Amino acid sequence: MTSEVTYSDAGVDIDLADEAVRRLARHVRSTFRPEVLSDVGGFGSLVAIPDGYTEPVLVAGNDGAGTKPLVAKALDRYDTIGIDVVAMCVDDIVTSGAEPLFFLDQITTGKVDPERIEQLVMGFAEGCRQAGCALTGGEIAEHPDLMGDDDFDLSGFAVGVVEHADIPSKSSVCEGDVLIGLASPGLRCNGYSLARKVLLDGLPLDQPAWVGAETSLGEELLRPSVIYAPTVLEVFDEFEVHGAAHITGGGLAGNLTRIIESDVGILLHPTRWRTPEIFDRIAAQGPVSEEEMQKVFNLGIGMVIVVPADQSSGTIEIAARNGHEAWEIGEVMMGDGEVQWANE
Repeated sequence: MTSEVTYSDAGVDIDLADEAVRRLARHVRSTFRPEVLSDVGGFGSLVAIPDGYTEPVLVAGNDGAGTKPLVAKALDRYDTIGIDVVAMCVDDIVTSGAEPLFFLDQITTGKVDPERIEQLVMGFAEGCRQAGCALTGGEIAEHPDLMGDDDFDLSGFAVGVVEHADIPSKSSVCEGDVLIGLASPGLRCNGYSLARKVLLDGLPLDQPAWVGAETSLGEELLRPSVIYAPTVLEVFDEFEVHGAAHITGGGLAGNLTRIIESDVGILLHPTRWRTPEIFDRIAAQGPVSEEEMQKVFNLGIGMVIVVPADQSSGTIEIAARNGHEAWEIGEVMMGDGEVQWANE
């Protein structure tokens, strides 16, 4: 007699998934804001719009961590990579002036490992606490055959709210405005396929990140992304923000062109900020051309805020107050919608 086939025989273990959910519940609840109306385990997340808005607009964004999870897997450390996913999502929506309200995560894996799932959710929860938003739910998807047992991928979805009248527009960015760049100490989540090809082709992760570095290459590549959202919101509250750009894939030029009209341009001064040494190592070891580095990596600037020139110092002061190094890295001029790099 043929024995009955179960879902577990096919590679999906519901009991392990249930255990993972039980383990992550306390981490999720630690992020809840007063507006959260639902609890862990429901079919949908219920979140009220905060008081004080006259014409609230919801702003949504989703993203992942690229191939950075492969570094986490190689190091067998999973408690920070969720911070990166939160950063990619909330720092996208804050460019519209939106206060992040809640976040949903997605964990896709070949086989559910409750301990690893808990570690991943701890990272999501920490990122949400840093951003001031609630982790209200998500999905644990077990995909046998499609992925190996140890393989996993992460993504997330953030929703925020902004007063309609406070949303910056491209037409606000005008000649004479200045660009304030907030420092990124590392790669964040972008360019990892190139970085891994250059730095990890048969080389150990425990080597120094660069000559004289106190951190290993693995530690440097797994460095969690900075979350800028609270700082950017403070600038929106205190000053006249004409635009903001989250510097992710496409580098500075590729993202700054997204916030300007075709009748202005931007001039960047690369000598005005400090480029982290990890980028120097990638460029030298590749070798990778300057043009390619500019197109792929953030080169030490993770967020740019565009303000009138007389608000430059105040914006930098707010960044410093929140623990971010910041510089006036460029200016807006008449142009054709392009970004230029000054030869300095």
